[in-house]
Amino acid sequence: MNIITRDELNAALGSVTVVDTLGGDYYAQQHLPGAISLVESEVAERAAALLPDKDAPIITYCTNPSCSNSKAVAARLTALGYTDVRRYVEGIQDWVEAGLPVESKAAV
Repeated sequence: MNIITRDELNAALGSVTVVDTLGGDYYAQQHLPGAISLVESEVAERAAALLPDKDAPIITYCTNPSCSNSKAVAARLTALGYTDVRRYVEGIQDWVEAGLPVESKAAV
């Protein structure tokens, strides 16, 4: 499974779809700029609507390397035929510690 670094992701923001795999309150508190919320249990029913282009670049992330949500969502997306799925393994913890911006909003 392909990995993306923080610097690569920061440079790619705006040209990739970033997927927060934590969902709920975690997503509402803070998420990467422009990230959409998609948890593993919702991939089958929501992926087609949220991610209509199966060839578009998609980046999944969760809290940190010990969190497996991003890997699980990436695997499910790949199984559904998405061709360009990468993981930001270090997650939002690394992003925040680097002083990069986050967004917050109520869960949808």
